[in-house]
Amino acid sequence: MSKKPDPTHIDDDAPEWSAEDFKTAKRLSDMPADFQQAIRRARGPQKSPRKVQTAVRYDVDILEAFKAEGPGWQTRMNDALRDWLRSHHRA
Repeated sequence: MSKKPDPTHIDDDAPEWSAEDFKTAKRLSDMPADFQQAIRRARGPQKSPRKVQTAVRYDVDILEAFKAEGPGWQTRMNDALRDWLRSHHRA
Protein backbone atom coordinates (compact mmCIF):
# COMPACT_ATOMS: atom_id res chain seq x y z
CA MET A 1 0.00 0.00 0.00
CA SER A 2 1.43 3.37 -0.97
CA LYS A 3 1.87 6.14 1.57
CA LYS A 4 0.11 9.45 1.12
CA PRO A 5 2.45 12.32 0.20
CA ASP A 6 3.60 14.64 2.97
CA PRO A 7 1.55 17.84 2.50
CA THR A 8 4.29 19.90 4.17
CA HIS A 9 7.02 18.72 1.78
CA ILE A 10 8.37 21.47 -0.49
CA ASP A 11 9.45 20.24 -3.90
CA ASP A 12 12.43 22.31 -5.05
CA ASP A 13 11.76 21.25 -8.66
CA ALA A 14 8.30 22.83 -8.53
CA PRO A 15 8.67 26.42 -7.31
CA GLU A 16 5.74 28.31 -5.82
CA TRP A 17 3.67 30.16 -8.39
CA SER A 18 3.81 33.95 -8.61
CA ALA A 19 0.83 36.20 -9.29
CA GLU A 20 2.05 36.48 -12.89
CA ASP A 21 2.11 32.68 -13.23
CA PHE A 22 -1.54 32.52 -12.18
CA LYS A 23 -2.47 35.32 -14.63
CA THR A 24 -0.91 33.53 -17.60
CA ALA A 25 -2.00 30.01 -16.66
CA LYS A 26 -4.47 28.24 -18.93
CA ARG A 27 -7.23 25.84 -17.90
CA LEU A 28 -6.96 22.25 -19.03
CA SER A 29 -10.37 22.63 -20.67
CA ASP A 30 -8.89 25.39 -22.88
CA MET A 31 -6.16 23.09 -24.20
CA PRO A 32 -6.49 20.97 -27.37
CA ALA A 33 -8.48 17.76 -26.88
CA ASP A 34 -5.54 15.51 -27.82
CA PHE A 35 -3.37 17.18 -25.16
CA GLN A 36 -6.11 16.79 -22.55
CA GLN A 37 -6.43 13.11 -23.38
CA ALA A 38 -2.66 12.59 -23.27
CA ILE A 39 -2.17 13.94 -19.75
CA ARG A 40 -5.25 12.40 -18.14
CA ARG A 41 -4.20 9.09 -16.71
CA ALA A 42 -6.84 6.42 -16.76
CA ARG A 43 -6.74 3.52 -14.38
CA GLY A 44 -5.65 0.40 -16.19
CA PRO A 45 -7.50 -2.89 -16.16
CA GLN A 46 -7.75 -4.57 -12.78
CA LYS A 47 -5.39 -7.47 -12.21
CA SER A 48 -6.82 -10.90 -11.67
CA PRO A 49 -8.20 -12.17 -9.32
CA ARG A 50 -10.68 -9.35 -9.11
CA LYS A 51 -12.13 -8.16 -5.87
CA VAL A 52 -15.82 -7.49 -5.46
CA GLN A 53 -17.56 -4.92 -3.32
CA THR A 54 -20.02 -6.26 -0.77
CA ALA A 55 -21.71 -5.24 2.46
CA VAL A 56 -20.80 -7.24 5.57
CA ARG A 57 -21.60 -6.63 9.25
CA TYR A 58 -18.87 -7.16 11.86
CA ASP A 59 -18.89 -6.87 15.63
CA VAL A 60 -17.72 -3.42 16.70
CA ASP A 61 -14.69 -4.73 18.60
CA ILE A 62 -13.49 -6.73 15.57
CA LEU A 63 -13.74 -3.76 13.23
CA GLU A 64 -12.14 -1.36 15.73
CA ALA A 65 -9.21 -3.74 16.25
CA PHE A 66 -8.44 -3.89 12.52
CA LYS A 67 -8.91 -0.13 12.04
CA ALA A 68 -6.72 0.63 15.07
CA GLU A 69 -3.73 -0.76 13.17
CA GLY A 70 -4.05 2.10 10.68
CA PRO A 71 -4.21 2.26 6.89
CA GLY A 72 -4.44 -1.09 5.15
CA TRP A 73 -6.92 -2.55 7.64
CA GLN A 74 -9.15 -3.91 4.86
CA THR A 75 -6.19 -5.73 3.31
CA ARG A 76 -5.26 -7.18 6.71
CA MET A 77 -8.84 -8.31 7.24
CA ASN A 78 -8.83 -9.94 3.79
CA ASP A 79 -5.55 -11.69 4.65
CA ALA A 80 -6.99 -12.95 7.96
CA LEU A 81 -10.01 -14.40 6.17
CA ARG A 82 -7.75 -16.01 3.56
CA ASP A 83 -5.64 -17.61 6.34
CA TRP A 84 -8.81 -18.97 7.92
CA LEU A 85 -9.87 -20.47 4.58
CA ARG A 86 -6.50 -22.18 4.16
CA SER A 87 -6.69 -23.79 7.59
CA HIS A 88 -10.35 -24.82 7.25
CA HIS A 89 -10.43 -25.88 3.61
CA ARG A 90 -12.12 -29.21 3.01
CA ALA A 91 -10.76 -31.30 0.15
